This record gives sequence, structure tokens and C-alpha cells, in this order.
Amino acid sequence: MRILGWIMFAFFAIGVGLYPIIYLLIDARFGLLSSKSAELLANPIWKSAFYTHIFLGGIALLTGWSQFNTRIRNKYISVHKILGKVYVIVCIISGSAGLYISFFATGGWIASWGFGALAIFWLITTSKAYLTIRNGEIDNHKMWMIRSYALTFAAVTLRIWLPLGQILQFDFIEAYRVIAWLCWVPNLIIAQWIISKQNLSGYMRLDGF
Repeated sequence: MRILGWIMFAFFAIGVGLYPIIYLLIDARFGLLSSKSAELLANPIWKSAFYTHIFLGGIALLTGWSQFNTRIRNKYISVHKILGKVYVIVCIISGSAGLYISFFATGGWIASWGFGALAIFWLITTSKAYLTIRNGEIDNHKMWMIRSYALTFAAVTLRIWLPLGQILQFDFIEAYRVIAWLCWVPNLIIAQWIISKQNLSGYMRLDGF
């Protein structure tokens, strides 16, 4: 079961990490952009922030998932460090862009607060992960990385909840307001549960190896 869970974890991280490429291949009103007004889509600052957020967020997903594989991390320490630095940089930039675009979220202030809080917590947890490893606090670094990637993984859970809401025929706007919180709050709770259930000497056994 652990191996199956690891495979699913990697599959979704890679799949959604590559998802932004679709925006380069098809009509600009694809996906969430279809709910935006023409005026907002014409705003060059918002548009730059949106694409910065999704593309760098995709890179965060792609670089972060392998950091939880014990074999990969222990065998390629230098790669682990490089990917870690890339992860922190793209999270900080993507999170900052995400905070900006949260003010224009579909669904009004409820959705804006949800996505804005996600961006803020993402920035905080990633910054703490970086600062703790810089200070040599390895155990704390591990805990903050779990929290940070749980929030990065909101990109995955968002894309699970959105079609589920449509399948259940919920009103899109009402569902989106809930999903703005649902895509990340449970992730953070699960991250904290993982931290509490594992002693840190056994950390990173998410892959079962």
C-alpha cells in the first residue's frame, strides 16, 4: 500500500506539474481562465502574475516530490540540494504572484481570502524550511518541508475538487468559494498528522523504502 501510495503521489505531482503546458498549446480561455472577464484577461500585470504563478508552481510540484524519496535523496545528495534551492525560489516567486492574483479570484472575497491565505502560508512554510536548513536545524527543516509541499500540492487537490464539484452538479461559484479553502486546509491538517505520527528519525518514509 505504501508503494502504491507513493506511485499515486508521484503521478499526480508530475501530471499536474506539467499541466500548465496546456496553456501554451490551446485557447487562452482554457480552464480557470474561462471564468475571468475580458477586462481582467487584458490586464498585463494580472496576466503576467497568473502565468508566473502556474508555471513556477508547476516547477515546484516537479522538483518537490522527489525530495520525499529516501533512496533518491540519499543517493544524490548534491541533486537534492540543488532541487531544494530551485524549489524554494520558485515557491517564493509563485506564492507572491499567487497572493496578488488572489485579490481577483472568481467567487469574491471568500475565495480571495482562501487563496490569499494559501499563498501566505505557502510563503511562510517555505521560508521557514529554508531558514531552518540554513541554521542546521535538520529536523525542523523536514517538518517545514512537509508543510510547504502539502500547500504546493494544493494545485493537485484543486484540480480534483473542481471536476468533482461539476460531477455533483454544484453551482460553480458556490463550489469555487468552498474549494478555495478545501484545496489546502485538509492538506495542511494531513501534513501535521504525518509529522505527529512519525518520529523524525523515520521521516521521509512516505515512499515505503
